[in-house]
Amino acid sequence: MLANLKFVMFSIAISLANALVFVGDAFAQQNDGAQETAQLEALQAELRERQRALSENQTSAKDVEAVLAQSEIEIGQVAKALAETRTELSQNIEEQQTLEAEQKQLADAIIQQQSLLSNQLKSAFMAGHYDYAKMIFYQQEARSFERMLTYYQYMSGARQSAIDEFKSTVAALKSVGIELAQKAQELSSLEQEQERQRANLLARQQDRRQTLVKLNALIATEAQRIERLKAGEQALLAAIEAARRAAERAAQQAEIALDGLAPLKGQLQPPVDGRVRNLFGNRRQGQVRWKGVIIDGSEGDAVRTIAPGKVLYADWLRGFGLVAIVDHGEGYMSVYGHNQALLKQAGDDVRQGESIALVGQSGGQSSPNLYFEIRHKGKALNPRSWLSR
Repeated sequence: MLANLKFVMFSIAISLANALVFVGDAFAQQNDGAQETAQLEALQAELRERQRALSENQTSAKDVEAVLAQSEIEIGQVAKALAETRTELSQNIEEQQTLEAEQKQLADAIIQQQSLLSNQLKSAFMAGHYDYAKMIFYQQEARSFERMLTYYQYMSGARQSAIDEFKSTVAALKSVGIELAQKAQELSSLEQEQERQRANLLARQQDRRQTLVKLNALIATEAQRIERLKAGEQALLAAIEAARRAAERAAQQAEIALDGLAPLKGQLQPPVDGRVRNLFGNRRQGQVRWKGVIIDGSEGDAVRTIAPGKVLYADWLRGFGLVAIVDHGEGYMSVYGHNQALLKQAGDDVRQGESIALVGQSGGQSSPNLYFEIRHKGKALNPRSWLSR
């Protein structure tokens, strides 16, 4: 028991010694904290200056909307980076858990190997008066000598094998300890990066809210709101038409044809988990009617593709914010707007249910939601007829 306790303490000491190397590096990283604080302060000063310029100048709604677009694009970039960091954090924690389980198995194996080796050494000690010299000098009978020689060779080989296995396990335990220390350092760095990105995101979201207040003040009349909606609708139609032409060209060159959505009507899973607002065909403002539905969600929730396809458009659009358009083949397309961030680029292939964006409130929305359309050869279809719920 005492030998086992000494060995366990020795193993812990090895792990702590390895960890101290990386702890030293972690302390060095703390020096970057002051630099990150300075960067955040510089960003906040830049955003305040942007708001001051908007307040002091006689800016038009178009100018303010351009600022809003830039703000929402910047938010999308930061939100995407933050989502990637969160994924890395999750993977790091899983890897650490796997390594910790492996470390425990190795520690248990060492205790077992130590016990086995101890018993072998004890057996060799108890039979110690049977040595080669004694057997030769006293000229014991050949049969007894041969039997003892075989026994000694077996014991020697068994001990050497046990010693080699013991050394190998100790080396593996040390390696796992080093890797765990590295993962802990990576986790600390990722957590610091996450905090920096979150602070950056909050600053930009505040800037967006202030810009949106100014924009709404400049389009206070119904006529101005209708004009803005029409302009946004025209921008979306132009993007869809461009995407349709791109889809036709891509279909001619594609190695694998997309099958469209027709066989899936009424079976498609909603792209976001949330309440679907049945707005299709309803009057939106003036003579402008809804061409899609709004699905309520929480900011940062995953927006999933309804079917396999290819991303044909991924950019900011007036009135719809950050928009992704996916071609599903046979003239079918799905449109995802008001996103906080776009996770895919034009040209990317996507699987059914794959995350393509994050729920947000871009395009001047006051609460997080997804604007969702389904179109066939440019014509808007009622998404409720296609969704399973």
